Amino acid sequence: MDLRAVRGDITQADVDVIVNAANPGLLGGGGVDGAIHRAAGPALLAECRAIVAQLPDRRLPRGQAVATTGGRLPARWVVHTAGPIWSASRDHSAVLRSCYSESLRVADGLGARSVAFPAISAGVYGWPVEDAARQAVAGVRGSSVEHVQEVRFVLFSDESLAAFDAALIG
Repeated sequence: MDLRAVRGDITQADVDVIVNAANPGLLGGGGVDGAIHRAAGPALLAECRAIVAQLPDRRLPRGQAVATTGGRLPARWVVHTAGPIWSASRDHSAVLRSCYSESLRVADGLGARSVAFPAISAGVYGWPVEDAARQAVAGVRGSSVEHVQEVRFVLFSDESLAAFDAALIG
């Protein structure tokens, strides 16, 4: 699998699947989640509402992933995953890695060959970007896929790009 980091807007990524760093309610929000919902259009929210209605407690468990169509996005599908909130007193690293491996498992099940990820949990959830990058790369590299051949980490800032570049090298 080819892994690389690029600076850009994930809503414009020319891939089969983009991964949404969603909140557990899947109903849009701030950051990348809000940007994806705005770019995809109202059909995405309708699909998310239908999925949420079927989930236990009407929430996606953190570290798990579900798929919708891409709406008006260039990507055919959106895989939504709910990342953990950073805690200095509790280690949620396994949950963060699971966001990546579960998203790849769902994307692979769709037959996707290319996937774009944001820096899950490194925004409003407060995860330090250097560690978020290490967890992301470990989660992807630890995954077994049949169809996915390319993974792009599409990052919004130079700081995030530098952290992911370093994690890919190290």
